[in-house]
Parts: sequence; structure tokens; C-alpha cells
Amino acid sequence: MEMNKIKSEIRELRENAQVAYIASVNEDGFPQIKGMLCFEHESMKIHYFSTNTSSKRVAQFLKNPKASVYYVDDTKDQYKGALFTGTMEVCTDHETKAFLWRDGCEIYYPKGVDDEDYCVYKFTAETVNYYHGLNNVTLSVDEF
Repeated sequence: MEMNKIKSEIRELRENAQVAYIASVNEDGFPQIKGMLCFEHESMKIHYFSTNTSSKRVAQFLKNPKASVYYVDDTKDQYKGALFTGTMEVCTDHETKAFLWRDGCEIYYPKGVDDEDYCVYKFTAETVNYYHGLNNVTLSVDEF
């Protein structure tokens, strides 16, 4: 498959994803995976997600920021998946939290954007592995 087509398919997969699967490493060194809603993408390199500060994954990322984010499209005849690998930062500053805040978030965070139990994950990707139609290719996100 031609490289520009691969990059285009990765972008499309990521932009259309409703859910991403986030992987962290627990205190025993085992991977932990959680589905999260997709809200915002700054670039192919930067992905954002919101969560509860009190969640166990926040503690895991603070201890070990190594992470991966997986986007999948299994709704069509051919399965497509993009696995981004990089690091996760836990952001608690007002500016980042306000950037990701959406109407309806107050259901989960009744004190609003500055609720102490609201934080944002900022994932910085280094590589992406793309699978589609029995093709598997790994790229640096700097190639996009």
C-alpha cells in the first residue's frame, strides 16, 4: 500500500473514532486497558482525554508515563487499527482542563472546570503501528 494512502487512512481512523483504548502499566508491571471517549486531537502527535483525578490510571501514569492509545474501526468489511505509542501526562492546570471541558461534564464534575476530581490526559505519541488488510506498518509520528 502506498505511504500517503496509509497516512490518510490513519488520520481518518483517528478523526472518526468515538472511543480510544488507553493502556497504562500497573504497579506490578502489567498492562491495563480502558476505553475512553475521544474529544480532542491537537495533531497526530498530541491526543487529549478527560478523566477523574481519583482514578487508578492517574496514579499509574504519574508513576510510569509510558502509554499507548489504540483506535479501531471494525464496522466495515475490513478491520483497521492504529496503535500509538508514547507517554501520558496528567494535567491539572485550569487552561488545559478548560480546553477539554464540554457541556454536560458537570454531571461528572459538579464543581465545574476547576473540580479537583477532574483532570486531563495529554498523550504525546512517538510511533504509530497501523494494521489494515493484512498490511502492518510502523511509522514515526514525525513523518506526518
